[in-house]
Amino acid sequence: MVDRAETKTAEEPKRRITSLEVLCGLLVVALIGQQWLASWLDVPAIQTGSTIFVAVCVQALPFLVLGVMISGAIAAFVPARALEKMLPKKQGFAVPVAGVAGVALPTCECAAVPVARRLMQQGVPTSVALAFLLAAPAVNPIVLVATNVAFPNSPGMVAARLVGSLATAIIMGWLWARFGKAEWIIERALRRLPEQDGRSRWRMFFETSRADLVDAGGFLVIGGFTAAVLNVAIPRSWINTLGEQIILGVIVMAVLAVLLALCSEADAFVAASIAGMPLLPKLVFLVVGPAIDVKLFALQAGTFGKSFAVRFAPATFIVAVACAVISGVIFLGGVG
Repeated sequence: MVDRAETKTAEEPKRRITSLEVLCGLLVVALIGQQWLASWLDVPAIQTGSTIFVAVCVQALPFLVLGVMISGAIAAFVPARALEKMLPKKQGFAVPVAGVAGVALPTCECAAVPVARRLMQQGVPTSVALAFLLAAPAVNPIVLVATNVAFPNSPGMVAARLVGSLATAIIMGWLWARFGKAEWIIERALRRLPEQDGRSRWRMFFETSRADLVDAGGFLVIGGFTAAVLNVAIPRSWINTLGEQIILGVIVMAVLAVLLALCSEADAFVAASIAGMPLLPKLVFLVVGPAIDVKLFALQAGTFGKSFAVRFAPATFIVAVACAVISGVIFLGGVG
C-alpha cells in the first residue's frame, strides 16, 4: 500500500505557474512599491523610453490582432486546394503574384508574420509566403496614401516607395526559392494543418487566432522594448551630423529604420519630419522599415526560428537598401 501511494504521488504532474498568476504577482508588487516606482520612473530618459514602448505596442497591436484573425480564417475556412489553384505552378511566377497581392491587404508588418506562417502551413511555397510577408506592409493603399500626404511636394516619393518595396519583396522571394532551405525554419511553422469539417471550423478559427496572438504578442513586446531602449540610447545629434552627407545619410536612415521599429502606416510622417535630410535617405528609411526592424526580427525569430531570422534579416536589409537607392535615382531624379 505504501509503495502504491508513493508511486501515485510520484506520477502526479507538478503544478505549473500560469501567466495569469504571474500577472497578479506583478500587480501586487507594483501596488506595494508604487512610490518607489514613481520616483524611479520620474526620469526624462525613462519617460521617453516608456512613451516610445507604449506607442510602438499600441500602434502595432490592432494590426497584429487583424493579422491573427486573418491567419485564423485562412487556417479554418480556406482549403489548401483553393490556395494552390490561385497561384501559378512555377515559383518564379508565383512570387511576383504574391507581392502584388500585398496591395489588396492593408496590414502592417506585425500582422503579415502570422499570415505568412499560415500560408506556409496551407501548402503555399515558402518563397511565395515570404514575398507576401515583405510586400503587404509596404505597398498596401493605406501606406501609399499616408506617404502621399506626408510628402505633398514630392509626388515621385509614392511611386519610388511602391517600386522599391515591391522589388525588395520579389527579389527576396526569388532568392529564397534559389538558396533557402526548409531546415532553417522551425518545424511547427511548416507543419501542415488537417482539413476541418463544418462544425469544427469556428472552433479552429478562435483557437488558432488566440494561439497566434499569444505567440506573436510576446515577441512584439520584446521588439517594442528594444526599440525604446535604442531610441533613448542613440543621441539625435549623431543622426543630424551624419545625415549631412548623402552616403552616410542613406546608411544612417537605413539603420534608423531598423532601430525605431515604426509601424508602416506612420513611418512616412516621421521621415518627412526629419529636417535637412535629402529625399533619397528618407526613401531608404521608408523601404527598409517595413521590411526589417528590431520588432519584426523578434517576431520572425519567434515565428520561424532564429536560424531563419539571422539569415533572412541581413539579406533583406541589403536588398531593401539597394532597391530603395535604385528606385530613388529613377523616380526622384537623383540623390537630392
